[in-house]
Amino acid sequence: MRGRSEELAEKLWRYEGMKWTRRTLDELGYVSRGRSRHRPRDASHLYGGPYPFVQTGDVKHSNLYLTTYSQTYSEAGLAQSRLWKAGTLCITIAANIADTAILGMDACFPDSVIGFVPNDEKADVRFIKYLFDATLQSRFKQFTQGAAQDNLSQSKLLSIEFTVPDVTKQHRIASILSAYDDLIENNRRRIQLLERAARLLYKEWFVHLRFPGHEHVPITDGIPKGWERKALGDFAEIKGGKQYGDNELDGYGEVPVFGGNGVQGYSLKCTHSGFLIVFGRVGANCGSVYWSYDGAWVNNNASSVVPDSHNELILQHLLHYDFGHLRKGSAQPFIPNSILSTVQFLIPTEALAIKFCETIRKFRYQQRNLDHQIRLLAQARALLLPRLMNGKVSI
Repeated sequence: MRGRSEELAEKLWRYEGMKWTRRTLDELGYVSRGRSRHRPRDASHLYGGPYPFVQTGDVKHSNLYLTTYSQTYSEAGLAQSRLWKAGTLCITIAANIADTAILGMDACFPDSVIGFVPNDEKADVRFIKYLFDATLQSRFKQFTQGAAQDNLSQSKLLSIEFTVPDVTKQHRIASILSAYDDLIENNRRRIQLLERAARLLYKEWFVHLRFPGHEHVPITDGIPKGWERKALGDFAEIKGGKQYGDNELDGYGEVPVFGGNGVQGYSLKCTHSGFLIVFGRVGANCGSVYWSYDGAWVNNNASSVVPDSHNELILQHLLHYDFGHLRKGSAQPFIPNSILSTVQFLIPTEALAIKFCETIRKFRYQQRNLDHQIRLLAQARALLLPRLMNGKVSI
């Protein structure tokens, strides 16, 4: 049964002469599940080739377009799958229900992802993606509530009708919203360039040892004169995180909530103020490193690392260290704080550490401004999205 809000919205659309009509997804284009026929799916010969293999997590963590991925298929992998063209809308139907992203390149994906290829005379793929973000995702999740494992079948996906305008109006709405996403993506690329600059500078000074004045500094056993190796626990405080309750989080807060795989959400509360490094100590991303300048909440799958000084240098040390050999456990990998505290790093002279940190801090200042702009753009887009999709904003 249709809700009253839907009926009122449709009346508003008709009143404004927008000519929105009810459709199912397959009436607007081609719909089919991805393919991954080989068993077992983790056979090593399927991977490592030139063909991007997109999974549900890649879709979830994408913005408008999906351009990064965690695995690739070999020729054997491609033979048991299917290569979808750039411009295909990926829709997840398992693990992360009804998350969407548009392929930015040709790629394969498994049967836990559905592909939608629009009929250009009937649909703008960007509009359909935004429609999922605004209304369809929550509606599809209703099919899976209470199930032992969340799954959304293709038949259920195609059973829901939704209201769309003609393709010209779809183009106009999508162009308005994608302008925000384009700005967000540009800022993210600028952040990546700043990250790359920081990595290159670190490698130049601390891996290749071509730091300012290196020509006049003798090196013995890989250690320049005046430098020393010290354990992390000797110059940083390491603490385990704190489990949070549902009532302690607020998605509209300003304090990032970190887990073992990055930011989980935002809160109004803060368990650590000021600069801190977040170390993912439990789970699949065990050994991952994140950071916050203005405080954060760190949950019990991560640890906080607060250096005594030279924050930027210690952060770069951790970002470049390979923690793989320190992992314990198999089903649930973890790195105890006691082991993390024994990891040794090369500490330069005080003057050189200060010079390095001052340089990197300039990069970080720009990153913080860009990140703030991204959040403001995302908030503005989130406010505009439902208004464009329910007819409250005429175009």
